[in-house]
Parts: sequence; structure tokens; C-alpha cells
Amino acid sequence: MMSAVLVVHGGAWAIPDEMAPGSVDGVKAAARHGASVLKNGGSALDAVEAAVRALEDNPIFNAGHGATLNIDGEVELDAIIVDGTTLASGAVSCVKNIANPVSLARAVMEKTTHVMLTGKGANQFAESIGINTVPTDKLVTEYEKKEWEKHKQYFAGVMQEFNTKWAHETVGAVAVDCAGNVACATSTGGIRNKMVGRVGDSPVIGCGGYADNSSGAVSCTGHGESILKVTLARLVLSHVEQGKSVADASQLSLQYMGDRVQGAGGTIVVAPSGQWAATFTTKRMAWAAAVDGVLWFGINPEERLKEKLSQ
Repeated sequence: MMSAVLVVHGGAWAIPDEMAPGSVDGVKAAARHGASVLKNGGSALDAVEAAVRALEDNPIFNAGHGATLNIDGEVELDAIIVDGTTLASGAVSCVKNIANPVSLARAVMEKTTHVMLTGKGANQFAESIGINTVPTDKLVTEYEKKEWEKHKQYFAGVMQEFNTKWAHETVGAVAVDCAGNVACATSTGGIRNKMVGRVGDSPVIGCGGYADNSSGAVSCTGHGESILKVTLARLVLSHVEQGKSVADASQLSLQYMGDRVQGAGGTIVVAPSGQWAATFTTKRMAWAAAVDGVLWFGINPEERLKEKLSQ
């Protein structure tokens, strides 16, 4: 039996000072939640779903509650979950009015023969298996409504989203359980004022997330179009497969994305051995890791704080 490890992130972007404490508290709470699942004998898959659900339920993050609005003022949610044991995967994109899209993604994986469902079809599937919908106004914060009004045009919205502090970002989790199995999950509300139907990296296998027991699990965050172009999650694991540490693999991959397509972002990674990393090239990324009874966390570059992991 090996030690289980769980790592979460709350998005890589220029998190403003007024949101930093809440972001750190949120990732720490989600990491504790996921770690308790592992401690009680849950699988890596169970743990990443539980951790991401906690992040989706926290309105400070852009996933589930707290999601951004598209150009029409609607919520469109994306999520993925991958089981490193079998490479089983489930994803949803452009889902409306679902509070926990990560759980719908898991249902796609376990209850259908498909990997991804989108839009109307994903919502019809949710209804068919009894997942409750919630009104858009229950998912959207007053802060987001005000920000959406400020940035009505897509192009201006994207530029300001990514290059100023007024962005929200993706959430995710990776884990390795006591049996050495890995899993990942990623969830997002996308970019504010995106075009209707825009899908970013988060639900795309090998981009927003990937997990394989032979190498590790990754969840990505950052500029979705850039992550898609370099298949960031799979790129990280390809470096791991070539013998790089998870920290070096992450740094090399993010550096390549910056050099090749001028995109910034972040990754969390865990190897089957329990080796882990949280790496980013944006101004900040809120992250937390539960390892051997210790909760590691940070938000600023090079920051690595720790406290006892209370269960």
C-alpha cells in the first residue's frame, strides 16, 4: 500500500488581491474533502470528483456556481473526468443549468458508450438519469452579472479576461490512491462573453486533462485555445514518459506553450509513485495538495506553505 496524494487547483490567472484569500481557502477545503475520500478507502476517481464538486459549489471559482456568462448572458459549462486505470473518460460541453458538470461527465463515462456529450444532448442525458437542473440565476453571482455587463463584446472580453485581473478560471483535481491508480477531473464555465457554443480545452481529452496509470494524471488551466493547440495535458505526460520529473515536465510544457503559441496557464500533476507538482506561468494560481497528513498550498509564484491536514 502506498500513500495517497490529491492535488487541486482553482485556476491560473491574475487573481486580484481581494479574491486571493477566498481562492486559497477554497482550494484548501476542496483538497481536504478529496483527501478524506481517499483516507476512507475511496478511489482516485471518487476523490477527484468529490474535490471538483466542492470547487464547483464554491462561487469564487468559475465552474458550476460562479460560472461566467457567454455573449448571450447564458451559462455554458464544460467538464471532464478520466480514470487512469482503464483510460475510461467522460466529458460534457456547453451544458446549461447543471450545478455539478463533473458528475454528469462521470455519468457519461459510466452509463453510455460515448466519451463526450454536448449542448442539448448532454442536458437531455442529464434529465434521463435524474440529474436536477438549476436556474441560471442560481449559478451566477452578482459579481459576474456586473462583469458581464462591462464586457459585452467577445474580443474585448477575451483580451481583458486573460490580460487583466478580471478573469475567472477553470478548476481541477488529480489524485493517486493507495492502489496506485490515478485520475483527473477538470471543470469550467469558460471565458466571459465567449461566443455561444465555444468549447475550450477543459472537456477535451489530452488537453484539459488526462490520466494514465503508466505515467500520471494532469489537470490544466489557462487560455483554452492555447492549451488545445499544444494538447497540454498529454504533452506533460509525454515528458514524464521520457523520464522527466513531474515538475520539470510541467515547466517544459508550459514554457513550450508560451514560446509556441504565446499562451499562459498552469498544471497540476501526480505520478503513480506519488510525486506531484503544481506549476503555472500566469501571475497566480490557487492550489493545494494533500500528502502524508500535510496540506501544502499556495497562490503566488514559488510559494509553498503547509499546515497539518485535518480530516
